[in-house]
Amino acid sequence: MPRQELNKTLGFIPLVALGVSGVIGSSWIYTNGTFFEKYGAGGMIFGLAIGTVLAACVALSYAKLTALFPRAGGEVVYSYTILGRQMGFIVGWLLIGAYISSLAFYFTAFGVLLELVFPQLSTLPLYSIAGANVTLPVLICGLALALLFYFLNYFGISLGAQVQTVLFGILIVIGLSLAVVGFSQGSIHNFWPAYYEDRGALLSTLRFVVPGMTYMAGFGLVATLAEDAKLPSATIGRLVVLTVLLAGTFYCVVLAASAFILPWKEVATMDQGSITAFRQAGFPLLGWGAFIIAIVGLLTSFLGLFMASSRIVFALARVRLLPPNLAKLHPQHHTPRDALLFVLILTIGLGWLGKGAVGWFLDTGGIYLGLVWLIVVISHLRAPRRYPHLKDRIPPRSVLLPLVGAIGAVLVIILALYPGTDLSLIWPMEYIILGGWFLLGGLLYAFASPLPEDQALADLLGEHVDTLSSDPTSTVPGREAQSQRR
Repeated sequence: MPRQELNKTLGFIPLVALGVSGVIGSSWIYTNGTFFEKYGAGGMIFGLAIGTVLAACVALSYAKLTALFPRAGGEVVYSYTILGRQMGFIVGWLLIGAYISSLAFYFTAFGVLLELVFPQLSTLPLYSIAGANVTLPVLICGLALALLFYFLNYFGISLGAQVQTVLFGILIVIGLSLAVVGFSQGSIHNFWPAYYEDRGALLSTLRFVVPGMTYMAGFGLVATLAEDAKLPSATIGRLVVLTVLLAGTFYCVVLAASAFILPWKEVATMDQGSITAFRQAGFPLLGWGAFIIAIVGLLTSFLGLFMASSRIVFALARVRLLPPNLAKLHPQHHTPRDALLFVLILTIGLGWLGKGAVGWFLDTGGIYLGLVWLIVVISHLRAPRRYPHLKDRIPPRSVLLPLVGAIGAVLVIILALYPGTDLSLIWPMEYIILGGWFLLGGLLYAFASPLPEDQALADLLGEHVDTLSSDPTSTVPGREAQSQRR
């Protein structure tokens, strides 16, 4: 059976657009008032900046590993190749849990966000779960969104990338407009002092570092789509880091502009954060611009995560850790049609629970992503030991900064699991969901019929399988490395 390969259609700009706009979410621009109230404007902005740096440190591991293995599935490929089959499945399963939870949340949040403009969407309640009403119009909006992006991906990633590039341009233009007006028409005195007098500046900043890292969730999208890109593998790797830095800069600049245009303590009292701030400052069009950022951020994140989820499913199915039918490609468009349908079904099925219940799943995603980041850094550390001939391409010093980022990933996990923190999981539902997801994954792995290692590595890595051997003429993946380990 011929090997299933994805089309290489993504260029530099589309890949940057997918990466950056896939990270920039929605709620941050209208909930920042709440965070200003809890941490001060300085706590949120500077904490987010530190979180961005830590995420960029983790992204350095992605950059190194993507340069070696630019294949669909990103983290699945690294962990499977370096740490083994079991770890490859764990990483893929964690990513599916994190990404599908986010997609399901956006499924409902899209209609809820539109309610700010169209209040009639809150009518016709169907049922209530976890204290949140689920209305028919909101579900129809979510269903339309999911189907739209499913078909955009079904007919080829280039079409979805074109849409993402346009939306990315809209984000940048509006964000720059908010920044220019906020900094030129506002005042530094509205921002500084940036903390509450009765709360320590350092503690307020550090408390937002972990949430700041979670704001960067999704930067692995670039690595996941590496097989779709028509770029040198080293360039793709560097784009992972660039994605984090650009997204983090965008967040910080727009949030700072919101704290310049009006005294940030006033913004802290506003229900819609930056949206209300610019309106009350006398710039109603920019208030609408902030609202458009929320909508566009939701759309770009949904589209990016939909693409990424399908590639993760595709990679696991490629090596039969999920049903092999999920690795089939459309004969004409060369898109993972069954994997896309699988993601669509999960998104709709979970999304119909409503924002209250989906919030439980979304919260556990922070743990999943923290574990994935940690495993990627461990893969970076272990690669030269597993394949000694790669030492020149992955020198020991290259893992120093990623290890710093890994500490941040561990903090994400600890603060989510430890009761009583601002990031703690909700007892008992979120702990039940966490345990249930691991149990379901364990059952799937136990009943899987995986390919033999050599064949699996060949299918997973394609033309890059020779990277595993110091002998370029070797036809058996990893044979040279295996003999050295003996």
